[in-house]
Amino acid sequence: MMRWEKLEIHRGGPGKRWGHTCNAVRGGQLLYIFGGYGEDNTQTNKVHVYETTTRTWSEPDMQGTLPVPRDSHSCTTVGDKLFVFGGTDGNIPLKDLHILDTSTNTWMAPYVRGDGPEAREGHSAALIGKRLFIFGGCGKSFDTPVEEYFDDLYILNTETMVWKRVATTGIPPAKRNSHTCVSWKNKIIVIGGEDTQNYYMSDVQMLDTDTLTWTKLVTNGELLPPRAGHTTIALGKNLFVFGGFTDAEDLYDDLYMFDLETFSWTKVMTTGEGPSARFSMAGSTLHPQLGGVLIFMGGCNKSLEALDDMFYLFTDRQNIYLNEYHNPHGKRTFQAKVTKNITNCYTIETVIDGKPLRGVLFSNNIGSKKAAADDLRRKRVAVDSGKKGFEHVMMDNAKRPEHQMQGATSAASDMKTPAASNVSPPHEVSGGRKSSLEFNRMNTSTAAEDTANSIPNHGINFFFTSLGFYNILLCSDIYLVALEICYVNLNP
Repeated sequence: MMRWEKLEIHRGGPGKRWGHTCNAVRGGQLLYIFGGYGEDNTQTNKVHVYETTTRTWSEPDMQGTLPVPRDSHSCTTVGDKLFVFGGTDGNIPLKDLHILDTSTNTWMAPYVRGDGPEAREGHSAALIGKRLFIFGGCGKSFDTPVEEYFDDLYILNTETMVWKRVATTGIPPAKRNSHTCVSWKNKIIVIGGEDTQNYYMSDVQMLDTDTLTWTKLVTNGELLPPRAGHTTIALGKNLFVFGGFTDAEDLYDDLYMFDLETFSWTKVMTTGEGPSARFSMAGSTLHPQLGGVLIFMGGCNKSLEALDDMFYLFTDRQNIYLNEYHNPHGKRTFQAKVTKNITNCYTIETVIDGKPLRGVLFSNNIGSKKAAADDLRRKRVAVDSGKKGFEHVMMDNAKRPEHQMQGATSAASDMKTPAASNVSPPHEVSGGRKSSLEFNRMNTSTAAEDTANSIPNHGINFFFTSLGFYNILLCSDIYLVALEICYVNLNP
């Protein structure tokens, strides 16, 4: 079950605002909040920085030429730089480009060449490699004073600073405003928005950036209701969509997840205090320091009042990026989060091939390698003296109805795993050094046998065997471990 956590905003925060942007830099350690419509009922160009590890705010002194205050702009992370384009100053749409170097907190107004976008707001932006894509929005074109909606596509080469309007193949998305756009691999995904007839959409459009071909995806599952002004955050192969509106009296506070491999929508059930219904909220993902945790802040309620609250969403996808780890010996590995320390063992969670797995990992006290080895040898003697083998015990249990999977949550609770609110966010595992917790395959497998026989198996469907430790990092009460993949799936 995914969980919301409302954060306390201490002095130094950005205050009430909507139409702002939130970008993670330095691997998610810092969040840069820029622009938006704020407390004074006007646009701002202030920058506030949130330190995710200490949960503190700062407002650094900015150098260079500051952009004019704005909202409804786009802001894209390119390395340590933020590329801000367009938006509105409250009177007219904008088409200027500004770059903030977060390593020096210096604003730059770069010289750009080529055919750039017309002034617009409510557009979207996404980065693929070195190319920044701008799509849609609304504004005023060069040859007409009336507002119009766009379906055009522009690419900025972030190295040469050359704009190019590109022609696409396939059927392009309808002209729209207040949609969202994210990148995934070499694809750009556009979701929802409002069209020229004030019709709200929930379609999912995909652009192949290699061929510049548009495709409308045929989606399934619990379909997303039409909306605009929502927030979409990408995490691995999943997109998380929150909030939005269909009219001034109909705002959303729901959360949907879209699987980019199956094209399936899921309405997400959550626990904890989540955001109220709103639109024009900003958000980002905090991997790897808080891998799998999303952040949402601000927005506008149905009374058109700016909001200043801030939320974490613990997605239970903390290990989505972890299975990309490869140890130097070329063996296939995964990383798991230890959620509970039980006597001589740990309960662990991981994701392998997109499937969340929970299990039990046996260990001894760190630094007691000799004692651990002696204890494991004694357990081998006990097993050889007549205890059932690990696989037989597991299969016997699997045949009993009371041991069938009741869902990942029940598995965790039956192991007396602490509630998610008591689990500190995991940190990235560093590569290179081996842990002091290191056992050979036979001994660790033996430990798993003994664990399987000594711990009641109430809904526990996964025990991990043949565990080879490569790295382990202690952070509060949470471990991340890199393990060789060798697991028993009792309910495929």
